[in-house]
Amino acid sequence: MALILVIEDNAANMKLATLLLANDGHAVLCAADAETGLTLARQRHPQLILMDVQLPDMDGLAATALLKRDPFTADIPVIALTAMASQADREKSQAAGCDAYIAKPLRYRDLYATIDGLLAGRSL
Repeated sequence: MALILVIEDNAANMKLATLLLANDGHAVLCAADAETGLTLARQRHPQLILMDVQLPDMDGLAATALLKRDPFTADIPVIALTAMASQADREKSQAAGCDAYIAKPLRYRDLYATIDGLLAGRSL
């Protein structure tokens, strides 16, 4: 079991992610915007973060870049979640410091495999 922070502004997507993570035995922290997510990441230091790319105010890639520049949170794996699934979007997420990339809608097998790989320390 891991503590996973989900940063997602869409209530339906948050509910789905929370349900999938809980069903896989994980504890879940929720944030509806990047600022709240950054605060929770610094306070609770989760083992992994699911980061929506399109967030209000600060987008998920900018938030990821901040997390990766902070020595306290730089080691937390970040999975970018986005409906934009082009190669250019994948490259932007990697450039921002995301450790993996999952296109929405979430597919539980892909999600679980990616999470398990990152928690085991494998690069994806």
